[in-house]
Amino acid sequence: MKKILLSSVALLGLTAGAVAADLPSRRAPAPIVAAVPLFTWTGFYVGVNAGYGWNTDDEVTIGGITYDLDDEGGFVGGAQAGYNYQFGSFVVGVEGDIQYADFGNDDDVFESSDWFGTVRARAGVAFDRALVYATGGFAFADEANGWTVGGGVEYAFTNNLSAKVEGLYVNLDTDTAVGNYDAEFGVVRAGLNFRFGTY
Repeated sequence: MKKILLSSVALLGLTAGAVAADLPSRRAPAPIVAAVPLFTWTGFYVGVNAGYGWNTDDEVTIGGITYDLDDEGGFVGGAQAGYNYQFGSFVVGVEGDIQYADFGNDDDVFESSDWFGTVRARAGVAFDRALVYATGGFAFADEANGWTVGGGVEYAFTNNLSAKVEGLYVNLDTDTAVGNYDAEFGVVRAGLNFRFGTY
């Protein structure tokens, strides 16, 4: 009888242990962490810029006569829009801008306008949120067209906002009443872009 009683107690203990093993755990489940998307420069953007422009040519020849130019410089500002595409660490894109330019009261750089624009390719290397790039392409003004080349650095301090510092050399073939000449000037500007992210 004693053996039967001990066997029954042992059987009940095993059964209770098996049932307890099937009960849900009282510990909290591990938290689910969503993966943070990697930053990318791919996407459209629009922005504004402001800076300084100056005449880089000391003299011009028009109709066989050479004229000395003043060292003119002044405010340059405007807006830009573009698109970037990133693959690996490389970024390529296109950007267009329109600029107001005030090079002084006696402006030898622009014959009949106080604005210019550019349409440029951009290519660079991204270091996460920092982008170092070269740029170049077509430049135009009221009665002139030509080319531009330059480079810059851009940094994205949020997923949608980035700031840049950029330098350009612009060469425009300017028509006048007595002939034409190359208007050459430099531009250094800072800009702020709003980026339409792809995620």
